[in-house]
Amino acid sequence: MRFVIYGAGGIGGVIGARLFEHGHEVALIARGAHRRAIEANGLRIVSFDGAKTLPIPVAEHPSALDLIADDVVLLAMKGQDTPAALDALSSCAPAEIAVVCAQNGVVNERTALRFFANVYGMCVMCPTGHLEPGVVEAYSSPITGLLDVGRYPDGVDAQARTIAAALEASTFRSEPRDDIMRWKYQKLLMNLGNAVEAACGPDGRGSDVARLALREALSCFEAAGVEFVSREEDRARRGDLLQMHDVGDRRRGGGSSWQSLARGTGTIETDYLNGEIVLLGRLHGVPTPVNAGLQRVARELASAGAPPGSMTADELLTFVGAASTS
Repeated sequence: MRFVIYGAGGIGGVIGARLFEHGHEVALIARGAHRRAIEANGLRIVSFDGAKTLPIPVAEHPSALDLIADDVVLLAMKGQDTPAALDALSSCAPAEIAVVCAQNGVVNERTALRFFANVYGMCVMCPTGHLEPGVVEAYSSPITGLLDVGRYPDGVDAQARTIAAALEASTFRSEPRDDIMRWKYQKLLMNLGNAVEAACGPDGRGSDVARLALREALSCFEAAGVEFVSREEDRARRGDLLQMHDVGDRRRGGGSSWQSLARGTGTIETDYLNGEIVLLGRLHGVPTPVNAGLQRVARELASAGAPPGSMTADELLTFVGAASTS
């Protein structure tokens, strides 16, 4: 089995690096300066345990990898990039190839199922970083992350068990789950704070605006009949497995949305996180002014090239309130 990591940023790069380190065949798909750096020098993974540079093959497009049905493609790009990635993948991959959505949000799997029959969801709890071309950072040690996997929309099969076993042997904890989307909906609730963290810095996750966004989401879940694991189940799964450490002289600044602003990518994933709550609210008649406001402010910060932490929590709350009445 070859693992093809499509989107070799923080999450994808770290997963690919750990699998490669532990003897699995891996190929990466990356873009721009990141791809060029990996191609020239290898992928460098930096963690509490040290730094390694790994000679992992890398391509810019999946058509360069001669994909076969026995490959496992792990999608790790942001949600806004999924449609284009699937379009590229479907042009050159067998329809029966396994596609694993190691992504935030809850719509990537459904999108992938339009193109591929064997789609899997992965609930990712893995603190990583990617701020420099050719370099990814893993902030938890000795366990790199929790990567539970299950077939979409539900169920567990031999492929899910094989993927989980490979991850378990590569410094991750991974359980096959027949209800993987229940876990991903709980992760979505946590990801609603990503926009707040990006705008205000990590302390923003405990702010009033983050709590209000969560309250709206829970109302939407109730109206839509969305099933999700409880906070108690989620805490029990995490336990003390993730042990955070500084990497060299760097402390992890923030999550994926924070990193999007830090790298100045010009885009951000909020439309597929807070925007999912806005969509549910519109479908089921639940007001979601806070999530809609966060969606708008995150998009504006990204398009303006603003750095992370450029607003205070009070400024953000004022902006969200103003946006909800405009």
